[in-house]
Amino acid sequence: MTKRKVQTQAHAVIWIDHSVAKIFSVGLTGVSASAVRAHSLSPHRKANTEVDSTFLARVSDALGNCTDLLIIGPGIEKTKLEHFLKTNRPTLTVHAESSDHPTEREIVALGRKRFHLD
Repeated sequence: MTKRKVQTQAHAVIWIDHSVAKIFSVGLTGVSASAVRAHSLSPHRKANTEVDSTFLARVSDALGNCTDLLIIGPGIEKTKLEHFLKTNRPTLTVHAESSDHPTEREIVALGRKRFHLD
């Protein structure tokens, strides 16, 4: 998975937690993957009182021309991203679902199902 690449497909699925957003651009011609990592002063979330204020904006930038997005993840970061995108990219259609820690294949399968690309 590349560190950061702007998505070019209309559909994308993101698995996100407090440290990384794994972005999968899904289309009829294939899938491309990238990741955006949060900047952290400490590897331990509870010990780190500083939050990366640029993380959600960098995730939004990495979506490029995406028009339809599925956000999944185990914690509250997916909700934070959903609210951020609804405020800053109102033309983007956003769907959110809870998810534990699926494999990359499972993430792509969820996106294909959501966007009817089976």
